[in-house]
Amino acid sequence: MDTPGVAALNREIHAAYLEELTPAERSALMSWTGFSATFAAVRAITYSIRSGKGPFHNVSAGSTHLHHYLWGIAMVSGVGAVAVHGTEENRRHPGVALGYGTGLALIVDEFALLLDLKDVYWAKQGRLSVDVGVGGIAVGGTVLAALPILKRLVQNRPSRARNR
Repeated sequence: MDTPGVAALNREIHAAYLEELTPAERSALMSWTGFSATFAAVRAITYSIRSGKGPFHNVSAGSTHLHHYLWGIAMVSGVGAVAVHGTEENRRHPGVALGYGTGLALIVDEFALLLDLKDVYWAKQGRLSVDVGVGGIAVGGTVLAALPILKRLVQNRPSRARNR
């Protein structure tokens, strides 16, 4: 696509986001997007660390490995603080929804470790269920939350083609 076409599509997506989605739907979309992107990124980073390729390394405090669910708990706790103490405008801020989805992905990615209190992240029982289950939920939730925008884009497709 040429740059003017990309810019026009970006404007159309942004307009559809604001016009077609209620504040609650926008929050749901941002949460699912944050969850999906974070889950995918964390999986890629952990595979990179395990294979010894790339710039990433485990984070430790002394000899204690700091699992990424800790950062997720901190993020979800921060979102909880905004929910309890924030104004309605702050609660509906896209950054809060994004923080919630991101934090939740960091926690869920290590759910097997939290469930058994054993580091089974790379074991078959710890990885397969998380990969399939959460991956399906992430993709499905993102699609469901984005349906109003996708419907509008499909409806406006003929007019976009005429404007080129």
